[in-house]
Amino acid sequence: MWTPFTEEHELFRKTCRDFAIKELAPHADEWERDEIFAKWVFERAGKLGIFGAHYPEDCGGAGGDYWFSIAKSEELVRSSLAGVTMAMLVQSDMATPCINELGTRAQKDEFLVPAIRGERIAALGVSEPGAGSDVANIKTVARLEGDEYVINGSKTYITNGTRADFVTLLVKTNPEAGHMGFSIILFPTDTKGFSVSKKLSKMGNWSSDTAELFFDNCRVPKRNLLGEEGQGFMYLMQNFQSERLVGSSSALAGGFHALERCLEWGRDRSVFNKPLIKHQVWQHKIAELYAKAESARALVYKAGDAFNSERYVKHDAISYDTVKLIAMSKLIVGDVADEIADFAVQFHGGMGYLEELWVARYYRDQRLFRIGGGTSEVMKYMIAKIMGL
Repeated sequence: MWTPFTEEHELFRKTCRDFAIKELAPHADEWERDEIFAKWVFERAGKLGIFGAHYPEDCGGAGGDYWFSIAKSEELVRSSLAGVTMAMLVQSDMATPCINELGTRAQKDEFLVPAIRGERIAALGVSEPGAGSDVANIKTVARLEGDEYVINGSKTYITNGTRADFVTLLVKTNPEAGHMGFSIILFPTDTKGFSVSKKLSKMGNWSSDTAELFFDNCRVPKRNLLGEEGQGFMYLMQNFQSERLVGSSSALAGGFHALERCLEWGRDRSVFNKPLIKHQVWQHKIAELYAKAESARALVYKAGDAFNSERYVKHDAISYDTVKLIAMSKLIVGDVADEIADFAVQFHGGMGYLEELWVARYYRDQRLFRIGGGTSEVMKYMIAKIMGL
């Protein structure tokens, strides 16, 4: 059977799995109740090399390929803390890849290296109150005055938002230039005029802090511009591919983990004098879900192979064919994982509806995936567009 994972990948996978099960999972109820998790998670993950396995050695990483990210995303879900997993993936695969690809040596030393070490918390600032999946509609403006950008506007739905040390921030530097008027600025949150205007209360992912950010005449040095001015939209579209792919891998792994736990329950739970798992109605449903999940995994791995080849082997831009594969992966995984979550509740009956069991939390948490990082409807639009429809 073909596998993209080497012995080195599997050793790293074990590190991530042990971290999730032994160090994160014991705090699940506490962090869900508090609606935030301990800051030491970032520091500990940094020391274990979890954030940097796929980053170059000169940035403090291990110089590995993208399959390290896939392995990490598949194991962190074992913490039963989707909010923590999401926050960690923002740190390693959403807010920082473009710094590695576009940043100057000084920018990498100031922002990327401490993020990989878990010493500085990163956030990705894209969505706004009036612009979610429609990224081109953002209003936050950065106006160049001398050697500084003056930033005004707001961002919302920002993971790690209440305590981020910096934000990889998409802004408009030329409001008249359409898609060519966007830029990315590395924004330190200790900048005067910045504030967290609200911590948002969510349906799920309670352990993750999600915030609305406000920028009031914030001045940052011109040197914090990432890449070229006016190219921010194009940079972000490339950056989104990593976010969507690792998110798909994580959501699907969460589905497989949920099915494993359902099987354990089904073997122990007796209904009409035999284990629940021995009833044909459930056997057929489980078989169907595993078939769908395995099909989805084949698609995710195909997309991962294409992404790894273009980004880590050839060091090229991501092709439209790969963008299509990633969008398809996110679309299909969203549907399969939601179906698994619904099944898990039904399979557990009344117990599945109680907050004291893991099932209700999983059901709530999973629902975000078809929204975050681009909705399922946007994925369909992208696939159709690339297909020339």
